Amino acid sequence: MRPIVSLKGVNKHYGPLHVLKDVDLAIAPGQVVVLIGPSGSGKSTLCRTINRLETISSGVIEVDGKELPDEGRPLAALRAQVGMVFQSFNLFSHMSVLDNVALAPIRLRKISKAEAERKALALLERVGVAHQAAKLPAQLSGGQQQRVAIARALAMDPKVMLFDEPTSALDPEMINEVLDVMIQLAREGMTMIVVTHEMGFARKAADRVVFMADGEILEDQAPEDFFTSPATDRARDFLSKLITH
Repeated sequence: MRPIVSLKGVNKHYGPLHVLKDVDLAIAPGQVVVLIGPSGSGKSTLCRTINRLETISSGVIEVDGKELPDEGRPLAALRAQVGMVFQSFNLFSHMSVLDNVALAPIRLRKISKAEAERKALALLERVGVAHQAAKLPAQLSGGQQQRVAIARALAMDPKVMLFDEPTSALDPEMINEVLDVMIQLAREGMTMIVVTHEMGFARKAADRVVFMADGEILEDQAPEDFFTSPATDRARDFLSKLITH
């Protein structure tokens, strides 16, 4: 089966800083891959290269068999296939929840306002916030806003969903309501690449745990294998610090 996302020999430099080092990664359709590792390991940078929010210095990234375009309409078209959920919710503050979700399909897919709103409402129902559709984002809790952001990303029928630390800005009691939506998406077969510190989510929902340190992938294992018998000293050290705090 052809990978839905493929990275081959990907390098990324910020001036003298080498933040991604010859990264190879292939993700099959329907897989849930969780990227974990210490701060500064390159996880978020890697996630953001997949829809070219970060450009790469060398290597090849393909989504659904097509190399990432540099810019312009081809890049916009490819980005429409790759949903992204950020740490900060990035909702339009002056627009209702419903309009936030309906906007991209109207603008980019040219579907009617009525059809876009019908679909947006169904997605808001799916993530458990349909009753908040008429409100502005500021009237919602952080957990509700993040669920709206997930619905907005789903509105474009993406082939892949990227999550860049989607719960790290949330209060502890709101984290589970977002993770529950993500677990449901995983069960429904959505291809997902998730940067997170939530090890419970990694154990429960991931097909693969990819452990990064210093810009390199050091381990790529099934969750059970990674958490019970990590292969590298760096991973063992990382996990022991998690457990002791």
